[in-house]
Amino acid sequence: MKLFFRITISLLAALVPIMALWAVLFYYAVAREINDEADESLENYAELIIRRCREGRELPALNSGSNNSYTIEPVEQWEAMQSRGAVYSDREVYIPERGETEPARVLTKIFNNGKGQYLRLEVAMPTFEKDDLRETILYWVVTLFALLLFVVVLISLLVFRHALRPLYALLRWLDGYTPGRGIVEVPNDTDVSEFRRLNAAAQSAITRSEMLLERQNQFIGNASHELQTPLAVIGNRVEYLIDHTSPSEEQLAELAKIQHSLRHSVRLNRTLLLLMRIESGQVAESSEEDVVEVVRDVVESLGEIYAERGIRCSMSLAAHLYIYINESLLRVLVSNVIKNAFTHTPEGGDVDVSVGDKVLCVTNSGDTPLDGSRLFERFYTATSRAGSTGLGLPIVRSICEHYNFRVTYSYDERTCRHIFTIRF
Repeated sequence: MKLFFRITISLLAALVPIMALWAVLFYYAVAREINDEADESLENYAELIIRRCREGRELPALNSGSNNSYTIEPVEQWEAMQSRGAVYSDREVYIPERGETEPARVLTKIFNNGKGQYLRLEVAMPTFEKDDLRETILYWVVTLFALLLFVVVLISLLVFRHALRPLYALLRWLDGYTPGRGIVEVPNDTDVSEFRRLNAAAQSAITRSEMLLERQNQFIGNASHELQTPLAVIGNRVEYLIDHTSPSEEQLAELAKIQHSLRHSVRLNRTLLLLMRIESGQVAESSEEDVVEVVRDVVESLGEIYAERGIRCSMSLAAHLYIYINESLLRVLVSNVIKNAFTHTPEGGDVDVSVGDKVLCVTNSGDTPLDGSRLFERFYTATSRAGSTGLGLPIVRSICEHYNFRVTYSYDERTCRHIFTIRF
């Protein structure tokens, strides 16, 4: 989830209960204010009636259809003694002149008319419909919330987009950064101290990473170059012992094993050196090369090598497929992925190579799927076949990453075939 949406959701989570609480408080505040005004009016009207009653003057007409109405009835003294004074309540009052009931605020009060008689006075005044008030408040709260939400999202978008520009600039820089291309400067055009510290930390990490990678590449390169001479000397010694001495059959078998292991070490040394050069960007200039031509050459040479195992190879090639790549690396790329298919195809199996629109697809027969999550790891071998260094497919991946190609592996259980696809 993006930072902007996470912050917006957090704001909404805080705003919803706040708006709900505000709506409840607003409703009770409005209701209390209305009741206070109504109570004051009822109190004044009740005082007017009580005063006229005590003075013997004419009382206002009962239920005259005006806003206020009242009723007076006598009560017993004991009931008057238990009176709690003025009591306010909300009721539904029937208005005969209108033939309907209306919500009203009612004041109930017991008083002495000055002649020793106790009377109960109930004064009623029409008031607001509480359900209507709730609906009105709910409507305006929802409207206000929607408006507030729109304003918050819009302002947040504008503020965050402006405030987080240094962060997005750093993310874009990190997306475009490729290890091994040398130390490059991290953009730090901001006056926000937190972003400046973040950019400085990224710069420090990149610098350390580049220095460690450079040392690693130097070590591998130096080690590979230093190993070439002793390996060549050992190889020459073994060939001399085979050609110029008279070893026994057992000794000859051991020398052959030593020679085989030596050749494997030489291939491993050259492969590591090539992998180091690819990952460090020490690649010769690229040119427009034809994938189809290289595929034909590789399939022809590998077909002769693996012919004794009865492996059949079919090709479905386009007329041409030109890509921009170093010629040697293209040959290594095609050779490794096709050789991998030949190497791991059982005797009597078949390999199919096809070249289409910007795609090289190599399939071969196989009984069980491979571990796609580890297939391109260095020194990982799915089988224990002799001569495998475990670096063929990692080199394929490194070349693809260097040129922004895409290599994928899948297994078709229906046809029991391994499928390697390179999209240029």
